[in-house]
Amino acid sequence: MQTTEVLYTYEIITKEQPALIQKAAECLARSFIGVDVSGKWVQEPMVGQLNIGYEDFYQFTKDYLASTIEQGYCAVALDTNNNVAGVLAGDTNAPEIIGEDIFEGSFYDMNVILRVLEDVDKRFIEDYKNRNGKEIKDGELLHLFMLGVIAEHDRHEIIQQLGNRLITKASSQGLKAVLGEATNPKSIRVMEKYHNMKKYKDLEGNYIVHKYQDNSKLNSIPANVSDGTYIIIREL
Repeated sequence: MQTTEVLYTYEIITKEQPALIQKAAECLARSFIGVDVSGKWVQEPMVGQLNIGYEDFYQFTKDYLASTIEQGYCAVALDTNNNVAGVLAGDTNAPEIIGEDIFEGSFYDMNVILRVLEDVDKRFIEDYKNRNGKEIKDGELLHLFMLGVIAEHDRHEIIQQLGNRLITKASSQGLKAVLGEATNPKSIRVMEKYHNMKKYKDLEGNYIVHKYQDNSKLNSIPANVSDGTYIIIREL
């Protein structure tokens, strides 16, 4: 059987590649909304629970890539037909807490996800300040924000290759850590296995997690699918 390196090529995309940015946004949106992988439906748990459609999520993803692509932390896996089979997109911005609903209309439910992410991010920011005696600055951490794989085969290998590229780059540029909000146990297991990321514990030894059972909009997510969104981290 061919290796992943033969089946896929990997690159970090730039603002001079608008067609590739569009393909990356489509890949991310499809994977979050849901894809059929060998007869099994795979989707992000919160997106699956809420009233979020593909077109709205695609636009959100495309806007995120447009605003962060120049930082150089969006890696894609390309198949032999130059289609995007996987994307890992991040940024080096300090976490930002908006604290109010910003999405409207058919995309209103995205506010629920924003609140979940802001909940864990806010607790991480506070713990980071207590631990280090200072605020997080732009350019200190690599924030892995969105991971999407629509390939049916070699999915874990794609995740490994994408992560390796971004983490190696972050390390070479002197960033202090790689950070993410993992919304399901599969993501946590994969990032632990391939990239040595761990669930973050605060100074009191507690995981920073937003439990879905405590959220009226998300408490129908089965516990065996996911129990919450966790901060995961790897120091560099």
